[in-house]
Amino acid sequence: MRTVNEVSKLSGVSIRTLHYYDNIGLLHPTAITEAGYRLYDDTALERLQHIMLFRELQFPLKDIQAILDSPDFERNRALEQQIQLLTLKKEHLENLITFARGIQGVGVRNMDFSAFDAKKIDEYTEQVKATWGKTEAYQEFEKKTKDLSDEQKNAIGANLMELFVEFGKMLHMEPESDDVQQQVKKLQDYITEHYYTCTNQILAGLGKMYVGGGAMTENIDKAGGSGTAEFVAKAIEIYCR
Repeated sequence: MRTVNEVSKLSGVSIRTLHYYDNIGLLHPTAITEAGYRLYDDTALERLQHIMLFRELQFPLKDIQAILDSPDFERNRALEQQIQLLTLKKEHLENLITFARGIQGVGVRNMDFSAFDAKKIDEYTEQVKATWGKTEAYQEFEKKTKDLSDEQKNAIGANLMELFVEFGKMLHMEPESDDVQQQVKKLQDYITEHYYTCTNQILAGLGKMYVGGGAMTENIDKAGGSGTAEFVAKAIEIYCR
């Protein structure tokens, strides 16, 4: 765990900005000490990295939060999109540099403004926003959670992780066994009740996310024990057949 001061020094993000991110719900600390100090774990730092990448791409904070909190959010896919946008931005800057050097060398001889065209970047940016922020599942999620306090949201999240604790106690069973399959149904029903309608299609996608690496896989294995994420993913795959 790192203090807010340590995170600020590590990331270059000011303490004031980190406090602001906490206040608006964009990046909550993992824990707060009795003395009131904010503490951040690796999962929080990974989220901060995504925030910083999107900020480099000039995404508004509201859009960044919608993307990161989307029930369909998937780390590797988001990174691919960020890389694509950064590549487009790099190409745009290289065109501007070439254009500026041309003016420096020969002066303004023709009125060509094509180097300033950022249409590709704008179009792809809108595509990224649409990918994460306009799904029916996200709209339902936003509606169900908009009036909840942070304490209520944390409680719902904690209860969700308890389901993975129960999965961890079943690691000795076969994923297709009745008890495990009933636990998958319990997980699906919980997500539907508290987040969004969890169809079999969405559940299958979540199963793949659980073993996709990163914070989600680590948190599930931390709750249920090593191998829980993979076990749950296999059980979900069987359930959704």
